[in-house]
Amino acid sequence: MTAHAPAEPAPRDAATAFLALHSGHGFVLPNAWDAGSARVLEQVGFPAIATTSAGIAWAAGLPDGGPMSRDEMLDAVSRIVAAVHVPVTADLESGYGDTPGDVGATVARVVQVGAVGCNIEDAVDGVLLDVDTAVARLEAARAAAPKGSFVLNARIDTYVSGVDGDPFDEAVDRALRYIHAGADCIFVPGVVETDAIRRLATAIPAPLNIVAGLANNVDTLTLFSLGVARVSLGGGLARAALSLVERAGRELRLSGTLGFLDGAASYAEIQRRFGT
Repeated sequence: MTAHAPAEPAPRDAATAFLALHSGHGFVLPNAWDAGSARVLEQVGFPAIATTSAGIAWAAGLPDGGPMSRDEMLDAVSRIVAAVHVPVTADLESGYGDTPGDVGATVARVVQVGAVGCNIEDAVDGVLLDVDTAVARLEAARAAAPKGSFVLNARIDTYVSGVDGDPFDEAVDRALRYIHAGADCIFVPGVVETDAIRRLATAIPAPLNIVAGLANNVDTLTLFSLGVARVSLGGGLARAALSLVERAGRELRLSGTLGFLDGAASYAEIQRRFGT
């Protein structure tokens, strides 16, 4: 792993500004996978950026969900934080550790590199944790980054990992426990039906985060109308970028044409975007 000096911890007002976004009419939180993609998303005008554990792993030539170590992930997050001036929240998967103490240590480190928030999942290797274990891990995360200084987004995987019974009821029950444990926001990926999304937004007494483009193609404005406060993309932008690379490579190898460059920014324009 390449060593990088840690950034100064993010000022409290950055976390406050990020949390304030959750109380508006809804906002889109795009997911960057490296410093360059983060810079472009900032320049487009997004007021905050999330990282994507999937995109970061893919950029390293690894699959999502396991092979990348905590040190490698936090190194990538630190580069993204250092590249932009807007608040950054980090995808920390399930916290990179077996115990609540491990999760707390991970969150403490991401605070030190300057992130103002994180996601913590309640499933490990695709298996849903029992709710008491998940609560203990969130409590440790909250202790490492007190309310007001860091936005804790609790991810509930009842729709993607499977659960005995109704995933909606289990998601709501877990959400209530996680909010009591200190979560600022509740993230429920994998919900497809718009009615279920509306019901979740109504039943959960905290801002609801839904990922767009993962298991549905509902546009962001529709999600906001359903009561969603925060719409993220997960690895969606990274998938789109890598798919473009694949299509361009196939065109170049099979036909030798350069149609993939149509609409691409010029070298000078990209240089200008990344200039100091």
